[in-house]
Amino acid sequence: MFRICISVFTLCLLPLALASAQGVSEPSAAAKGMPGATGTIEFKPDDWQQGKTTWWVDSEGIDPGVAGCHIGTDEKGAPNGRMFGEGCLPDGRLVESNPGIDELHSHGNDLGKPDTFDCAAWCVGQGSAGGVCTAAPAPPCAQSAFCSCE
Repeated sequence: MFRICISVFTLCLLPLALASAQGVSEPSAAAKGMPGATGTIEFKPDDWQQGKTTWWVDSEGIDPGVAGCHIGTDEKGAPNGRMFGEGCLPDGRLVESNPGIDELHSHGNDLGKPDTFDCAAWCVGQGSAGGVCTAAPAPPCAQSAFCSCE
């Protein structure tokens, strides 16, 4: 059982091990007021393109209950092969990409500003007893995460 828990924890952190996440700011406008929203962080992809404005589409918008994929595109929305999934921070919070579902948006200096969620608090807000951040695929992303409620 312990080995399984370590494996799940490692898989959940994998997407974030390839990038760096720094700082905490207020939640995004769409996440503000949502249960468990703890603020945004600065996210640098593992293939960071310094000084470049990049374009992205989010597969599920701000929905902590669904594993999502952030898909890189050109400025017209055509996929370019870049992508990253959501993930769990070492403190157990979910890194939840934003803004809205299928909304084409830019990342200045190739830095994202995803929201973070306390899954226990988010799940309580959904009527559950609690919850945890859990690894899951979100095609086309092989690795992602979501808040799994009890």
